[in-house]
Amino acid sequence: MPGEKQGRGGASGCRYAGCYTFRKVYARKLEAEITIGSERRACPLEWLDSFCMRNFTGSAEFDDTLPTGEGRLEAGLGVDLVRLADAMSEWFTKRGKGNGQAVKVELREAEKPG
Repeated sequence: MPGEKQGRGGASGCRYAGCYTFRKVYARKLEAEITIGSERRACPLEWLDSFCMRNFTGSAEFDDTLPTGEGRLEAGLGVDLVRLADAMSEWFTKRGKGNGQAVKVELREAEKPG
């Protein structure tokens, strides 16, 4: 397109920066809810980011996770959702996110629009 900056193209054929910001990263779109005491709500993006992007659990099995918004994340097909939810629950609780109460994380496949 006129005026569009073009890169080299490379092996993937990417010709513009938009290739690196493509919205669909992982196959599974998930919803994450937390329960603390009797309160249930979407998991804060900050918490998801802390776990997924700077995971200090030392467990590589959760490398294929990406937070995409409040209560939303994406995951690769190899990620076990039960293990991920349990690890997140434990991690958030240990870091005091529940203000002295246990944090329970529930993950489910996001409903597809339409």
